[in-house]
Amino acid sequence: MNENFFANYKNFVVIPMEIQKVGNESFDPKDYSSYYILTVSLYDSLLSNWKDANKYEIDVKKSIDKVLDEFNKKQKGTNHLQLLEFENDKSYFVMALSCKNKIENPEANGRISNYIEKLISNPFYIGQSWYKLIGHKGRIERKLFCFSFKEYTI
Repeated sequence: MNENFFANYKNFVVIPMEIQKVGNESFDPKDYSSYYILTVSLYDSLLSNWKDANKYEIDVKKSIDKVLDEFNKKQKGTNHLQLLEFENDKSYFVMALSCKNKIENPEANGRISNYIEKLISNPFYIGQSWYKLIGHKGRIERKLFCFSFKEYTI
């Protein structure tokens, strides 16, 4: 067979719809109705700042990006998390949570707590090995984060 036989194979590549759809979707804030700014730090932290995580062989920024990307793919436009601020010399990071459906004030605390404690903490705790970054008290309570939030209005 001629070695140049498949020279133009790229003309025949068709990306499967599912992958195409996820890859081409972009975050548009106008598609959401509630926005919250979340400040997140480690509960019972062994770190004084994020640089210290290198001792535990954890790339914090890469871990955050991976977990947020997975969260956004699973939520499929219902909710969206975006990293707003991360600095190595700080002991917290700041995220924006955008929700498709309006969250009423009385239920906001419960819903956002649920997102953080169930949907976000587990991928960090197990998947990214962040259990190494918290002390004994945090491991016993299986609590990874302390957080605060405030609704963002335009």
